[in-house]
Amino acid sequence: MISAYTGTQIREAEKPLLDSGMGAVLMQRAARGMAGAAIAELRSRGHRLYGSSVAVLAGKGNNGGDGLFAAAHLAGRGMRTTAVLASDTAHPDGLAAFRRAGGRVVTLTDANAGELAALAGRADVVIDALLGTGAQGGLRGASADLVSRLAAGSHGLVVACDVPSGVDADTGEAGGPVLPADVTVTFGGAKAGLLADPGADFAGRVVVVPIGIEDALPWPALRRLEAADLAALLPRPARRAHKYSRGVLGVVAGSPAYPGAAVLACRGALAAGVGMVRYVGPPEVADLIRHSCPEVVCSTGTVAETHVQAWLVGAGMDGSDEDEMQRVRDAVDSGLPTVADAGALPVMPDVLAPQVVLTPHAGELATLLQRLGADLDRGAVEASTLAAVRRAAGLTEATVLLKGASTLVASPYQDFYSQSEGTPWLATAGSGDVLAGIIGALLAQVGPDVGRFRERGIDPDERWAAIAAMGASLHGHAGAAAAAGGPLTAGRISDALPEVWGKVSTLSN
Repeated sequence: MISAYTGTQIREAEKPLLDSGMGAVLMQRAARGMAGAAIAELRSRGHRLYGSSVAVLAGKGNNGGDGLFAAAHLAGRGMRTTAVLASDTAHPDGLAAFRRAGGRVVTLTDANAGELAALAGRADVVIDALLGTGAQGGLRGASADLVSRLAAGSHGLVVACDVPSGVDADTGEAGGPVLPADVTVTFGGAKAGLLADPGADFAGRVVVVPIGIEDALPWPALRRLEAADLAALLPRPARRAHKYSRGVLGVVAGSPAYPGAAVLACRGALAAGVGMVRYVGPPEVADLIRHSCPEVVCSTGTVAETHVQAWLVGAGMDGSDEDEMQRVRDAVDSGLPTVADAGALPVMPDVLAPQVVLTPHAGELATLLQRLGADLDRGAVEASTLAAVRRAAGLTEATVLLKGASTLVASPYQDFYSQSEGTPWLATAGSGDVLAGIIGALLAQVGPDVGRFRERGIDPDERWAAIAAMGASLHGHAGAAAAAGGPLTAGRISDALPEVWGKVSTLSN
């Protein structure tokens, strides 16, 4: 499991070592790690080290010092190095080490930003060390001009020092221009803002360099499940299992206008291992489900008459059928674990419970938050996804999953997950319906034995957020497998899921 922290958490963990005079040691560890990551990336791209060029964009603080020391290490490997200083001052020890290594130093001004952007653009490696985790706001003045020009033109490998400059380490918000990194080398622990959009858009591959503070880190601000976690957490049927013991999922979904959403949700649930799916809804939708998914038991009964372990509600519902919307309300009021998607969100009570998993996209989350008194539109949600999903979970007391390139999950207990295993091809009609089906199936299979969550460092009370994150991870893996680098349709996600599940389940935990 990947753990990510706020900049404040990292700085507090560093403080005892800094107070004891180990600041220079920590900086050297960070610099060596960053130089090593840059070398490894260059070699993986077929570049020779000797004679390659490096441009380090260095701010005046410790982040700039890390970058200058790293560039000095690279100079020692025969690379030609230039430091572009963002101001007349720089980290004194880092700058001295850089000069001793034979590096060339130039100072950025308003007048030469274009010239230095062109210089950096010609380098084989650009090290972005302008702003670190403690910076407030984005780049300004000549630094902003330099980065804007560099980002718009051609350039070599970009390595960000701790965070891409302008990305908030805590939230992922991006202020002003940001130079997208190919690799972000971050120190002590991953930063939460690197795993949340829009920060993740700029982070590239994240490499964590240990610097000796890891044992002092607190509970993470954000976590990411990995394949080994899925292997440990995914349900497995016992030898004498039967369809009821494996979980029964009730589905209230679809409408005459969008019947396919119910089909896709049922297919996602069936592919995710649930013992039985019971559909309750309009006859015309039920007929399509019977034709497409003969395993599903369909009826026109009530929620109270339908015996299940969990509910999926809302996929493909347009609110036009009051009987259907009452079924949605009844399912939520049942107290059973429930995944509520799309058309169910407008009729949700303002206050829910942790076992209710809401699955909005950014526009739907903005509408939900506005209904609860928050003045946020879709743009505001997309600009600060982690803050938005955290706020929604706090206001609703439900578990909230915000769909996106980085899918975020927040529990009302303030446990957070970020999953990003998918592909942009997952942005296709019906993909979210399949995701709802997968999560619904997992909710139905949880049962009373929650020891496997505790063994993985997950509080059983927090398991609903972890289950939603599991669903997002499986959905992403299956989508990537189905796409194989090209377009896909939502139904193929379900087709790929059993094989993905099988591969993940064989991993050692």
